[in-house]
Amino acid sequence: MANLFGPPRFIAVEGPLRVGKSTLAQILAEKLHARRVIEPEDNPFLDRFYQAQAGMGFATQLWFLMERYEQMRQLKDFDVPVVADYLFEKDKLFAYVNLSDAELNLYNRYYQMFREQVPTPDLVIYLQASPEVLKQRLKRKGVAGEQAISDAYIEQVAEAYEHFFFHYTGSDLLVVNTSQIDFVHSNKDLRMLLKRLSEPIKGTQYFLPLED
Repeated sequence: MANLFGPPRFIAVEGPLRVGKSTLAQILAEKLHARRVIEPEDNPFLDRFYQAQAGMGFATQLWFLMERYEQMRQLKDFDVPVVADYLFEKDKLFAYVNLSDAELNLYNRYYQMFREQVPTPDLVIYLQASPEVLKQRLKRKGVAGEQAISDAYIEQVAEAYEHFFFHYTGSDLLVVNTSQIDFVHSNKDLRMLLKRLSEPIKGTQYFLPLED
């Protein structure tokens, strides 16, 4: 990948729920013989947050922040390529969506302290899709705990991702529009995406495959 400049040592794959982050991260990790970092799971507060129970937003967010920090902190002196299916800064994106002003002020005190101690990726791959596509994929996946996620929340998160990556300059960035492709279920689409990822990526670039 990116042979002209040398392959990236640390790649983060990002995007909203059910856009294909984990699938692509797994494929890249296998192809690069890289260490895989998986998004923290089993958040004990998440189901109650999706059910809109009072007070669950802050508990959910703080749990994710602590878990992501512990994972990323271990990568400071990594000696093999790394592929993660999240970007640490993403945590703050969700905090701004889910927390009140008072909760956010407290959250930010922890976030700033932790951010200084985690590495920055060489390349971020942002997988985007329209809210309508995300809703369809969410229903198709059929995960029980995710069925309580409202359409309004999906739309809010998708908009937050768009705003965040429009301004993102922390590393090289490839924006991949997945609304018209489905590399999870289509080998043709996957091959097309992997071919693009084998080419140099500098600054912010876009992968917008045209329909046949």
